[in-house]
Amino acid sequence: MNFIQELEKELFVHYNPENATKMEAYMKNNFTFLGIKTENRRAILKHLWKKNHPEIKSDFRSICWSLFNKKEREFHYCGMEILIQEIKRQYKKEDDLLIEKWLTTHSWWDSVDLLAKYLLGNYLLKFPEQTLKVIERFSNSENLWLNRSAILFQLNYKKKTDFELLKSECEKHKHSNEFFIQKAIGWALRDYSRYNSIGVTIYVNSTNLKPLSRKEAIRNLQKWT
Repeated sequence: MNFIQELEKELFVHYNPENATKMEAYMKNNFTFLGIKTENRRAILKHLWKKNHPEIKSDFRSICWSLFNKKEREFHYCGMEILIQEIKRQYKKEDDLLIEKWLTTHSWWDSVDLLAKYLLGNYLLKFPEQTLKVIERFSNSENLWLNRSAILFQLNYKKKTDFELLKSECEKHKHSNEFFIQKAIGWALRDYSRYNSIGVTIYVNSTNLKPLSRKEAIRNLQKWT
Protein backbone atom coordinates (compact mmCIF):
# COMPACT_ATOMS: atom_id res chain seq x y z
CA MET A 1 0.00 0.00 0.00
CA ASN A 2 1.47 3.36 -0.99
CA PHE A 3 1.41 6.58 1.01
CA ILE A 4 -1.72 8.09 -0.54
CA GLN A 5 -3.69 4.89 -0.04
CA GLU A 6 -2.56 4.64 3.57
CA LEU A 7 -3.42 8.27 4.25
CA GLU A 8 -6.81 7.92 2.62
CA LYS A 9 -7.61 4.79 4.64
CA GLU A 10 -6.53 6.38 7.93
CA LEU A 11 -8.35 9.67 7.40
CA PHE A 12 -11.61 7.98 6.46
CA VAL A 13 -11.41 5.94 9.67
CA HIS A 14 -11.66 9.26 11.54
CA TYR A 15 -14.60 10.58 9.54
CA ASN A 16 -16.84 12.67 11.80
CA PRO A 17 -20.05 13.77 10.06
CA GLU A 18 -21.03 16.21 12.81
CA ASN A 19 -17.69 18.02 12.63
CA ALA A 20 -17.76 17.84 8.84
CA THR A 21 -21.07 19.70 8.66
CA LYS A 22 -19.73 22.47 10.89
CA MET A 23 -16.47 22.76 8.91
CA GLU A 24 -18.30 22.89 5.61
CA ALA A 25 -20.58 25.63 6.88
CA TYR A 26 -17.58 27.63 8.15
CA MET A 27 -16.05 27.42 4.69
CA LYS A 28 -19.31 28.58 3.08
CA ASN A 29 -19.89 25.05 1.72
CA ASN A 30 -17.14 25.49 -0.84
CA PHE A 31 -15.56 22.15 0.10
CA THR A 32 -16.38 18.70 1.41
CA PHE A 33 -14.81 17.80 4.76
CA LEU A 34 -14.22 14.58 6.65
CA GLY A 35 -14.61 16.46 9.92
CA ILE A 36 -11.11 15.78 11.26
CA LYS A 37 -9.75 18.53 13.49
CA THR A 38 -6.36 20.01 12.66
CA GLU A 39 -4.47 18.48 15.58
CA ASN A 40 -5.69 14.97 14.80
CA ARG A 41 -5.14 15.34 11.06
CA ARG A 42 -1.58 16.52 11.57
CA ALA A 43 -0.83 13.66 13.96
CA ILE A 44 -2.02 11.13 11.38
CA LEU A 45 -0.07 12.86 8.62
CA LYS A 46 3.11 13.11 10.70
CA HIS A 47 3.12 9.37 11.39
CA LEU A 48 2.50 8.33 7.79
CA TRP A 49 4.85 10.99 6.41
CA LYS A 50 7.69 9.64 8.52
CA LYS A 51 6.84 6.05 7.66
CA ASN A 52 6.70 6.73 3.91
CA HIS A 53 9.26 9.50 3.64
CA PRO A 54 11.49 7.85 0.99
CA GLU A 55 8.48 7.48 -1.33
CA ILE A 56 7.26 11.01 -0.64
CA LYS A 57 10.69 12.61 -1.03
CA SER A 58 11.25 10.91 -4.38
CA ASP A 59 8.02 12.21 -5.93
CA PHE A 60 6.57 14.85 -3.62
CA ARG A 61 5.35 17.14 -6.40
CA SER A 62 3.11 14.51 -7.96
CA ILE A 63 2.00 13.09 -4.62
CA CYS A 64 1.06 16.50 -3.25
CA TRP A 65 -0.81 17.44 -6.41
CA SER A 66 -2.76 14.18 -6.27
CA LEU A 67 -3.75 14.94 -2.68
CA PHE A 68 -4.76 18.47 -3.61
CA ASN A 69 -7.11 17.17 -6.25
CA LYS A 70 -9.02 14.82 -4.00
CA LYS A 71 -12.54 15.74 -2.96
CA GLU A 72 -12.13 16.29 0.77
CA ARG A 73 -10.42 19.41 2.09
CA GLU A 74 -8.32 17.51 4.64
CA PHE A 75 -6.38 15.96 1.76
CA HIS A 76 -5.75 19.45 0.39
CA TYR A 77 -4.27 20.51 3.72
CA CYS A 78 -2.02 17.46 3.81
CA GLY A 79 -0.82 18.09 0.26
CA MET A 80 0.01 21.73 1.01
CA GLU A 81 1.85 20.95 4.22
CA ILE A 82 3.98 18.28 2.58
CA LEU A 83 4.75 20.43 -0.46
CA ILE A 84 5.80 23.46 1.59
CA GLN A 85 8.17 21.35 3.67
CA GLU A 86 9.62 19.11 0.96
CA ILE A 87 10.16 21.82 -1.65
CA LYS A 88 12.16 24.11 0.65
CA ARG A 89 15.57 23.07 -0.67
CA GLN A 90 14.38 21.90 -4.06
CA TYR A 91 12.79 24.97 -5.65
CA LYS A 92 13.27 25.36 -9.38
CA LYS A 93 13.22 28.72 -11.07
CA GLU A 94 10.22 27.66 -13.17
CA ASP A 95 8.23 26.85 -10.02
CA ASP A 96 6.42 30.17 -10.30
CA LEU A 97 4.10 28.37 -12.72
CA LEU A 98 3.57 25.50 -10.30
CA ILE A 99 2.81 27.99 -7.53
CA GLU A 100 0.33 29.83 -9.72
CA LYS A 101 -1.43 26.53 -10.45
CA TRP A 102 -1.71 25.75 -6.74
CA LEU A 103 -2.98 29.23 -5.89
CA THR A 104 -5.70 29.11 -8.53
CA THR A 105 -6.95 25.58 -7.80
CA HIS A 106 -9.56 24.97 -5.07
CA SER A 107 -8.92 28.57 -4.03
CA TRP A 108 -10.16 29.96 -0.74
CA TRP A 109 -8.55 32.02 1.97
CA ASP A 110 -7.38 29.02 4.00
CA SER A 111 -5.31 27.56 1.18
CA VAL A 112 -4.25 30.77 -0.52
CA ASP A 113 -2.95 32.39 2.66
CA LEU A 114 -0.82 29.37 3.52
CA LEU A 115 0.52 29.04 -0.01
CA ALA A 116 1.16 32.76 -0.44
CA LYS A 117 3.09 33.09 2.82
CA TYR A 118 5.16 29.94 2.62
CA LEU A 119 5.21 28.55 -0.92
CA LEU A 120 5.33 31.82 -2.87
CA GLY A 121 7.14 33.74 -0.16
CA ASN A 122 9.91 31.15 0.21
CA TYR A 123 10.24 30.76 -3.55
CA LEU A 124 10.89 34.49 -3.97
CA LEU A 125 13.43 34.43 -1.15
CA LYS A 126 15.21 31.68 -3.09
CA PHE A 127 14.95 33.57 -6.40
CA PRO A 128 14.70 37.28 -5.47
CA GLU A 129 15.40 38.27 -9.06
CA GLN A 130 12.00 36.79 -9.94
CA THR A 131 10.09 38.97 -7.47
CA LEU A 132 9.10 41.94 -9.60
CA LYS A 133 8.17 39.82 -12.61
CA VAL A 134 6.09 37.29 -10.66
CA ILE A 135 4.40 39.79 -8.38
CA GLU A 136 3.54 42.07 -11.28
CA ARG A 137 1.96 39.13 -13.11
CA PHE A 138 -0.02 38.02 -10.09
CA SER A 139 -0.99 41.57 -9.18
CA ASN A 140 -2.25 42.38 -12.68
CA SER A 141 -4.21 39.15 -12.97
CA GLU A 142 -8.01 39.13 -12.97
CA ASN A 143 -7.82 36.35 -10.39
CA LEU A 144 -8.42 37.87 -6.95
CA TRP A 145 -6.47 35.07 -5.22
CA LEU A 146 -3.35 35.90 -7.19
CA ASN A 147 -3.92 39.55 -6.31
CA ARG A 148 -4.24 38.62 -2.63
CA SER A 149 -1.06 36.53 -2.84
CA ALA A 150 0.86 39.46 -4.31
CA ILE A 151 -0.11 41.50 -1.25
CA LEU A 152 0.53 38.79 1.36
CA PHE A 153 3.62 36.96 0.14
CA GLN A 154 5.97 38.94 2.42
CA LEU A 155 4.16 38.02 5.66
CA ASN A 156 7.07 35.83 6.75
CA TYR A 157 9.76 38.33 5.71
CA LYS A 158 9.70 40.43 8.90
CA LYS A 159 12.46 43.07 8.68
CA LYS A 160 13.37 41.84 5.19
CA THR A 161 10.03 43.15 3.87
CA ASP A 162 10.32 45.39 0.83
CA PHE A 163 8.08 48.16 2.15
CA GLU A 164 8.11 50.05 -1.14
CA LEU A 165 6.81 46.98 -2.94
CA LEU A 166 4.19 46.40 -0.25
CA LYS A 167 3.00 50.00 -0.52
CA SER A 168 2.92 49.70 -4.29
CA GLU A 169 0.63 46.67 -4.03
CA CYS A 170 -1.58 48.44 -1.52
CA GLU A 171 -1.86 51.46 -3.81
CA LYS A 172 -2.70 49.30 -6.78
CA HIS A 173 -5.54 47.50 -5.03
CA LYS A 174 -6.72 49.98 -2.39
CA HIS A 175 -9.91 50.86 -4.30
CA SER A 176 -10.96 47.21 -4.67
CA ASN A 177 -14.40 46.33 -3.36
CA GLU A 178 -13.35 42.72 -2.79
CA PHE A 179 -13.46 41.82 0.90
CA PHE A 180 -10.48 39.48 0.58
CA ILE A 181 -8.36 42.20 -1.01
CA GLN A 182 -9.29 44.89 1.52
CA LYS A 183 -8.57 42.44 4.34
CA ALA A 184 -5.23 41.42 2.82
CA ILE A 185 -4.04 45.03 2.59
CA GLY A 186 -4.84 45.64 6.24
CA TRP A 187 -3.30 42.35 7.35
CA ALA A 188 -0.05 42.91 5.44
CA LEU A 189 0.34 46.43 6.82
CA ARG A 190 -0.54 45.35 10.37
CA ASP A 191 1.99 42.53 10.20
CA TYR A 192 4.76 44.82 8.98
CA SER A 193 3.91 47.45 11.60
CA ARG A 194 5.62 45.19 14.13
CA TYR A 195 8.91 46.09 12.48
CA ASN A 196 8.22 49.58 11.14
CA SER A 197 5.39 51.15 13.09
CA ILE A 198 6.32 54.68 12.09
CA GLY A 199 6.49 53.88 8.39
CA VAL A 200 3.13 52.10 8.43
CA THR A 201 1.53 54.89 10.47
CA ILE A 202 2.72 57.53 8.02
CA TYR A 203 1.53 55.49 5.05
CA VAL A 204 -1.91 54.73 6.50
CA ASN A 205 -2.45 58.37 7.46
CA SER A 206 -1.41 59.66 4.07
CA THR A 207 -3.45 57.43 1.79
CA ASN A 208 -7.16 56.83 1.33
CA LEU A 209 -7.49 53.17 2.22
CA LYS A 210 -10.87 51.48 2.39
CA PRO A 211 -12.28 51.52 5.95
CA LEU A 212 -11.73 47.77 6.41
CA SER A 213 -8.11 47.98 5.24
CA ARG A 214 -7.41 50.93 7.52
CA LYS A 215 -9.10 49.29 10.50
CA GLU A 216 -7.02 46.14 10.08
CA ALA A 217 -3.79 48.06 9.42
CA ILE A 218 -3.89 50.19 12.57
CA ARG A 219 -5.21 47.54 14.95
CA ASN A 220 -1.87 47.08 16.71
CA LEU A 221 -0.17 50.38 16.02
CA GLN A 222 -0.71 51.78 19.51
CA LYS A 223 1.24 48.83 20.87
CA TRP A 224 4.30 49.72 18.81
CA THR A 225 4.26 53.53 18.89
